[in-house]
Amino acid sequence: MARRSDHSREEIREMALAAAEQILSEQGPGGLSARKVAKAIGYTVGTLYLVFDNLDDLILQVNGRTLDRLHAQMVAEQSRFQDPQERLLQLGHTYIRFANAEPHHWTLIFESRLPEGKGMPTWFQEKVARMFSLVEAGLAPLAGHRSQEEIAQAARALWGGVHGICILAVTDKLGVAGVGSVQELAQALMSNYLRGFMDS
Repeated sequence: MARRSDHSREEIREMALAAAEQILSEQGPGGLSARKVAKAIGYTVGTLYLVFDNLDDLILQVNGRTLDRLHAQMVAEQSRFQDPQERLLQLGHTYIRFANAEPHHWTLIFESRLPEGKGMPTWFQEKVARMFSLVEAGLAPLAGHRSQEEIAQAARALWGGVHGICILAVTDKLGVAGVGSVQELAQALMSNYLRGFMDS
């Protein structure tokens, strides 16, 4: 493939991320490669690696954009409600709807791994932290005497339960577990958890 210089570095970055997202949607995480992304945007793999450190870096940035979309949807949905408990329930339901709507993008967040010895970049950690902050802020009005540390732990426990339900749904294992509706299962889990959280 001939070397090109038609686009700026930032334009190539945006083109590559958009192409990676399209490939991911169509072929799943296993179909994503630097070669396919480079071919889709009409550049060489070498040019791609002038913009991204490596494929792991590209995937991490795709995951960051996925988290941005998920966060925006969760904020928008919960803002429609005033009751603290209902706002929390909506966060959970939005998380599940997103996983069902974008299963490959959602799955890639948890399947991708950085090379051994390489830590998660601060910018990505901040995106993850703000997701948990939504849940923590929702739990705070219901927390009574609990410390911020206890609220943070409760937020992660609640997320863990909802996340497990998402995995069952995305991998088509709900039937094996004898469950019909993912949203009904999530509603039961979250409602019972919040009831115990407020009563204890």
